[in-house]
Amino acid sequence: MPDLIQLYQTVCQYARRTAVLASIQELLGWDERTQMPAAGAEHRAEQSTLLAGLIHQRWVDPKFGDQLEELSQGLQNESDRFSDAAVILRRLKRQREKRLKLPQFLVEELARTAVLAQQAWQAARQNDDYPSFQPLLERTIELKRQQAEALGYPRCPYDALLDEFEPEEITDNIQPVLAQLREELLPLVAQIQDSRRRPNTALLRRRFPVAEQERFARAAATAIGFDFNRGRLDVTAHPFCCSLGPHDCRITTRYNENHFSAAFFGVLHEAGHGIYEQNLPTEHYGTPLGEAISLGIHESQSRLWENLVGRSRAFWMHFFPLAQQHFPEALSDVALDDFHFAVNDVRPSLIRVEADEVTYNLHILVRFELERALLEDQLGAGDLPAVWNEKYRHYLGIVPSNDREGVLQDVHWSAGLFGYFPTYSLGNLYAAQFFAQAEAELGNLAEHFAAGEFRPLLDWLKEKIHRHGQRFTAAELVRQVTGRPLSARPLVDHLRAKMGSLYEL
Repeated sequence: MPDLIQLYQTVCQYARRTAVLASIQELLGWDERTQMPAAGAEHRAEQSTLLAGLIHQRWVDPKFGDQLEELSQGLQNESDRFSDAAVILRRLKRQREKRLKLPQFLVEELARTAVLAQQAWQAARQNDDYPSFQPLLERTIELKRQQAEALGYPRCPYDALLDEFEPEEITDNIQPVLAQLREELLPLVAQIQDSRRRPNTALLRRRFPVAEQERFARAAATAIGFDFNRGRLDVTAHPFCCSLGPHDCRITTRYNENHFSAAFFGVLHEAGHGIYEQNLPTEHYGTPLGEAISLGIHESQSRLWENLVGRSRAFWMHFFPLAQQHFPEALSDVALDDFHFAVNDVRPSLIRVEADEVTYNLHILVRFELERALLEDQLGAGDLPAVWNEKYRHYLGIVPSNDREGVLQDVHWSAGLFGYFPTYSLGNLYAAQFFAQAEAELGNLAEHFAAGEFRPLLDWLKEKIHRHGQRFTAAELVRQVTGRPLSARPLVDHLRAKMGSLYEL
């Protein structure tokens, strides 16, 4: 037994050191997207390539494989598959098996291309110049196809890439849920568009000084539970959250002096991610028990705080007087109900990150369908802008006037994140199901929010979700927390009840 304990500790320490290397790579990515001068891209690509190679070597090291196998033999009589040791062993073995399938040159080339492609995307987006980005996108797609083939897949190449973000999930499982969501949302959007009630969104486009936006957003993020002693907020072209360790979580946003919602709800969203990261078990850092279950579950935390909490009337019963203090010129003559209606405006729009709760998932469906077509060679990168525009016309009834607000709006494909987009819709579904369960167990959460009390919900999330790390798969966690499998019904019910009241449907 002492030898087995020592072996377990050795495996965990090895995983932690690998995680430290990965955190350095994450730090380089944060710097690249917030601070790095454009001319530094080539050298950053070399740095990222070297680190990606070193991390890959650690995963495929035969000695590490032997240790995992020896530990597996020692734990073969372990009856509890959810014990710490069983979970860590199972997850590490699964990750190593995937790594063994990937040639090192492919890992390094993916890392190098991601840096160059993201820099090319940023310039192309700024200049509305898709052709300048297209060659690197084509290279990225080819590399992702190679990755999918190397990893293997149950039914289609997309499964291999989806598994990177939503482990043990496949396309055939999520497609019916997304299809059900689409069938429910399209008529709801049409009903809202036909409503005679419309919010005055012009009040959100008054002048909101950036410095005050930052102060107000930081105050709200702190109130819901983001710890700025262990985190920071910066500016970037495309908002994101990254964790560099158990006490260093960084969130970003972008400000527009004449658009209140973009930065504020962006901060709430990224703070939701950060709260999850900050409440993973620090004692398990670097092992699967100290890491998020999946990006869908991660996204559930950000969307829950952004939408189910942050766009609720109860939230603004507490925060609107504070908003009026921060922005007296813009909001002194605005009533709470008018402001609440404005931040819940539902209308087809072009920019995903600024989309409302109802239409947001239609943006995801566009990307889900397009990246599958790109990966499976049913669509060429040269035709992508035109097909993107046609998808927007079909799903949202609007067409981008340029590629900056069309196919160039997201960073994901330049970073090689194919298979990522469905996790946003999964996150919305998980969030609604979790929130409904929290309310069933905690009582009327609106009363807490109106009083500025967010701790009861936060503590519930920490107990039910955050503390488990990767102990369960996403599907197992949802069933454990809510008593039923993932369903589109809680989200649809939430949207119909909320929008039915606002729009008098």
